[in-house]
Amino acid sequence: MDTGTHVVMGIALGGLATLDPVVASSHATATSVLIATIAGSQIPDIDTILKLRNNAIYIRNHRGVTHSIPAVLLWPLVILAVVYPFFPNANLLHLWAWTFAAVFIHVFVDIFNAYGTQALRPFSSKWVALGVINTFDPFIFGIHVVGILIWVIGANPGITFSFMYLVIFGYYLKRYQAKKRVLVEVRTLIPDATEIIIAPTMKFHHWRIAAMNKEQFFVGRAIDGKVEILDHFKRIPVPKTPVIEAAKKDKNLSAFLSFSPVYRWEVDEYDDFYEVRFIDLRYRSNGHYPFVAVVQLDRDLNPISSYTGWVFSEKKLRKKLSIISN
Repeated sequence: MDTGTHVVMGIALGGLATLDPVVASSHATATSVLIATIAGSQIPDIDTILKLRNNAIYIRNHRGVTHSIPAVLLWPLVILAVVYPFFPNANLLHLWAWTFAAVFIHVFVDIFNAYGTQALRPFSSKWVALGVINTFDPFIFGIHVVGILIWVIGANPGITFSFMYLVIFGYYLKRYQAKKRVLVEVRTLIPDATEIIIAPTMKFHHWRIAAMNKEQFFVGRAIDGKVEILDHFKRIPVPKTPVIEAAKKDKNLSAFLSFSPVYRWEVDEYDDFYEVRFIDLRYRSNGHYPFVAVVQLDRDLNPISSYTGWVFSEKKLRKKLSIISN
């Protein structure tokens, strides 16, 4: 989920913790638990600072080791080491338990996004992505804000957030059922599909679709259960040419290929250089595919510039490549 949603989830979990008699009976424990649940709801995303280095490192590592099983066990101890000295009268066991819950819930809800996490590391490096909830879901964020406001005006936080989480559980089930219906419709339209990726959007009844069979890629959308194929491309295997093999060694393209399961590729030859472009087909927006990886190579196949990330116009992409090469 996005940062804002994780913040309100941390606050809500701190309120829910008041159902714990040990927390409710101690001001020090209640206060430290609230601080720790907010921190625990954020700390797995500490790898966001990798963006400061470059997109390639961020794409390769975001929601990786920081969302792994060892990290889920480690983060609560890190938070306790910082928080507990300020609240020595707090109950350490219950403080740890609610902090662990905050970290675990962060990783757990991220699994339901299309991006997913490597939550099974070190046992598996596979990305677990159920694709049911968008990274930012207005309903989930909104109901948390409403719950917090009700708490502020004096309602019992334990009861308030218990009811809220029951509603959210039902919402998750509805989202899962909606995705399943879209999947059935896609299989009807493309009965020989070998892979189907259905990604949520911020709109409840609007889904992105990327699929493939042995011969073609299909890009579409579903609105109110009606599936529409918007684009299709001939599926051409990536050839092992010297140009493409040299481009694959670039960190940006390598990161893209580690992240994207459905893409098409292009190679353009200019007077002084080659340009290799890989285009992710999952994120069609207004007829444009904004998530790309581009590598420019000179005539001797040495890299000139490269970029991976989101670009919403060719002009901006050219500007980024120019800045990098300079």
